[in-house]
Amino acid sequence: MATATWPALQLSLKVALVATACALMLGVALGWLLARRRFVGRELLDTLLTLPMVLPPTVLGYYLLVLLGRRGPIGGWLEARFGINLIFTWQGAAIAATLVAFPLVFKPARAAFEAVSAQMEDAARVLGVGEVALFWRVTLPLAWRGILAGTLLAFARALGEFGATLMVAGSIPGQTQTLAIAIYEAVQAGQDDLASHLVLLTCAVCITALLLAKRLAPGHAMQAVR
Repeated sequence: MATATWPALQLSLKVALVATACALMLGVALGWLLARRRFVGRELLDTLLTLPMVLPPTVLGYYLLVLLGRRGPIGGWLEARFGINLIFTWQGAAIAATLVAFPLVFKPARAAFEAVSAQMEDAARVLGVGEVALFWRVTLPLAWRGILAGTLLAFARALGEFGATLMVAGSIPGQTQTLAIAIYEAVQAGQDDLASHLVLLTCAVCITALLLAKRLAPGHAMQAVR
């Protein structure tokens, strides 16, 4: 049982951590942009960025296959220029998990930035603080709890991602078989004990992340993603 568990756990953690890091960087940048800038189509962009939260994972996986496949615009270019193929790789799984987890960082980040007092930012500007320093020294420290709570939610979501990951990365033991996919394969093979073990392990990690998120932001991030 351990032989099948640990490779899947290690791969799931690696994919989830990479996906969460990517979602964090993109979510904070775009959350700040939509919270602090006014432009035509802002709410439409917000809707499009939130779309991965409600679309079926298989739909997201299909579009990723179209984009990242050898005949796709991105995948074809990567293979022709750099010899890189993302399909059926753990990197492809990380991209799929990033897409699914991104809204869980983006929405709380935008809400957290919008909750930061504009008067405090204006006071810092009066004191001569530049825009970059203002973000790192004033805005981000005041918004970090909501952002971190969203990040933990994104990690839990990335860890449990199944549909898009399966379509993009497949199920190669030790290479692309994450915990969620390993559970599916175990059920299909009639290995109920292994499936139960993997389910409990996945639930334990996700529950821990959710409890931490709730402790960091009891109502802030949760309301933002509803």
